[in-house]
Amino acid sequence: MSTRTLAELAAELGGTVVGDDSILIRGVAGIREAQPGDVTFLANSRYEGYLTETRASAVICDRQPRVAPVTLLQVDHPYLAFQKAVRLFRPELYQPLPGVHPTAVVSPAAHIGENASVGPHCTVEPGARIGANTVLMAGCYVGVQATVGEGCLLYPRVVVREECVLGDRCILHSGAVIGADGFGFAFDAGKYHKVAQVGNVVVGDDVEIGANTTVDRATTDSTRIGDGTKIDNLVQIGHNVIIGRHCIIVAQVGISGSTELEDYVTIGGQAGVIGHVKLGRGAQIGAQSGVTKSVPADTTVFGTPASPLALVKRINAYLQRLPLLFDRTKTLESRIAKLEEQNKESMR
Repeated sequence: MSTRTLAELAAELGGTVVGDDSILIRGVAGIREAQPGDVTFLANSRYEGYLTETRASAVICDRQPRVAPVTLLQVDHPYLAFQKAVRLFRPELYQPLPGVHPTAVVSPAAHIGENASVGPHCTVEPGARIGANTVLMAGCYVGVQATVGEGCLLYPRVVVREECVLGDRCILHSGAVIGADGFGFAFDAGKYHKVAQVGNVVVGDDVEIGANTTVDRATTDSTRIGDGTKIDNLVQIGHNVIIGRHCIIVAQVGISGSTELEDYVTIGGQAGVIGHVKLGRGAQIGAQSGVTKSVPADTTVFGTPASPLALVKRINAYLQRLPLLFDRTKTLESRIAKLEEQNKESMR
């Protein structure tokens, strides 16, 4: 087990210790679960109160002055520093050896880069290219003329279909499918006829794609995902979608065909986006929203149909008052009925 003094850890993380820097750190844990010997982190003000309760030996936090009964390790970016600490104390368990496993099926017409690792029962088709230092874990499939860049990690059962392209340093989690056919059918003579999907998918550098996420190939041209974009599990991206750089797409999102996301767009979990619309740079889509029209840059929308957040908050405030308004309406109707009855009596 790896052990470091807090002073040594601070040097590796570029931080400053407030307290005893000779404390021995043996592991990492969340602020509520941490035990003596652990380092934890504080990156959200909602957890500030746990500074007086945590049993951790030290807490990684920002450089804001604070008084706490626990030793602090102050850094510029607490969450990022904690993730570095995680890898220091819990290194990757699986260290694949370069080369091709005896059970893998690799075409002689494929190119395997230097120090690449092709795991058990993988298939690499003719014309495919696997970049240097890339790892294909068990059961991966790389199709004809597909390209996987350098330093990529494909977890078990990832599929990269024919002619699709992954950039460098991409991470694809188990069950991800890149380049399945787009959902295209033409209705004629009482039945649906399949429309050929002859495009591909082009994924940029430093992209991460979650488990069982599917990215459909374009009908023609390319479905594109920009550099640095991070996509969660169980996401469906339709054909000819264009996703910009450094976007965040959370679990169970569905994006219909030919939609465009500019850079730095964030989409919350279970949101759905109709086809042929544009989400402007920095737009934020709330969880479970239904986007039916284009969203301007730097705009936050929520709900179904997705509307500007300020408007949605007003509508929700009114909705909370509906029971009161309903009761007032019944009271007013009763009073009006009595007044009408009195008016009739006076007219007789």
